[in-house]
Amino acid sequence: MKFLLTSSGIGNPSISDALVDLLGKPIAESTALFIPTGVHPFPGGAERAWKAIHGHASIPLGELGWKSLGLLELTALPTIREENWVPAVRAADALLVWGGDVLYLTYWLRRSGLADLLPSLRDTVYVGVSAGSIAVTPYNCDAEFDLQFVPDGSDMAQDADRALGLVDFTLYPHLNHPDMEDTDLSSIQKWASGIPVPTYAIDDNTAVKVVDGTVEVISEGDWKLISP
Repeated sequence: MKFLLTSSGIGNPSISDALVDLLGKPIAESTALFIPTGVHPFPGGAERAWKAIHGHASIPLGELGWKSLGLLELTALPTIREENWVPAVRAADALLVWGGDVLYLTYWLRRSGLADLLPSLRDTVYVGVSAGSIAVTPYNCDAEFDLQFVPDGSDMAQDADRALGLVDFTLYPHLNHPDMEDTDLSSIQKWASGIPVPTYAIDDNTAVKVVDGTVEVISEGDWKLISP
């Protein structure tokens, strides 16, 4: 796949230009499927998902002027015949993967079957926001936080620190965010010191673009590459 991994959506012209470049055509001529699944475990998750889908959240993604925009709810897919959802995924120009709980999102990416399908989508652009970006990396930097939302008796907590590993680096979003604990560079470096792959710490004006394994940082803000 082609990846545009953001901290906080398509928030500036540089990231917008990168998205258009990956699509190979204007957003107004492109189709997308929106995946809100990751936000459901949080308090108020239903309202937050609705705001995200309708473009009422502060993070620009769904309201960019797509030719068409559909909803892909991962928790529903195991109960649907594959021939009724896989063609829609293959036909979409972009998958817009919202943020939230990385552990929950990764769990449902696997259980829904979408994780197995993703590597075959050679021309599709995967656009991640926060948890949606972390989910395709090898390691979950939010594992300790996510564990508090695991339902009693669920097996979801197994390998909580691991994600899908579709790229060969990990990501720590919201660098130096004033409202988020442990996003200062020293805290991120402490976490990254135990990770055997490079870590990109990116702020909300930065994204990581990946095409055929080639990584490019798109930024109008601050970022740091932390090597193992």
